[in-house]
Amino acid sequence: MGTVRIDKWLWAVRIFKTRTLSADACRGGKVKIDGQNAKPSREVKEGDIIEIQLGILKKKLKIIKAAKNRVSAKFVSNLAEDLTPAEEYEKQEMLRQLKHEKRDHGMGRPTKKDRREIERLKGEE
Repeated sequence: MGTVRIDKWLWAVRIFKTRTLSADACRGGKVKIDGQNAKPSREVKEGDIIEIQLGILKKKLKIIKAAKNRVSAKFVSNLAEDLTPAEEYEKQEMLRQLKHEKRDHGMGRPTKKDRREIERLKGEE
């Protein structure tokens, strides 16, 4: 049963694009192991459950295998089991749909007045 640094494992299973982003997330309190904030150098082992805050999504993963090297996307399922509730993904999808704007074909670009109206409706003022 091997151990590996949490920042290295998160990078290896493609949660973060770089190890630096992974370490920054750990330092920022966005990664928790057993309910406690994890430092980037924290060692993790098989069976540990990790909670990661990615924007509005609270992802929960169980470590199946400790990997030190980055793996192909199709092999990530061999290293981590996703325990994230479906409600989290639904919440993310709902917010994505709310931010999507639809204009009728042929309407052209919004005028300054249209843009201000859109911002007012979205509450971005």
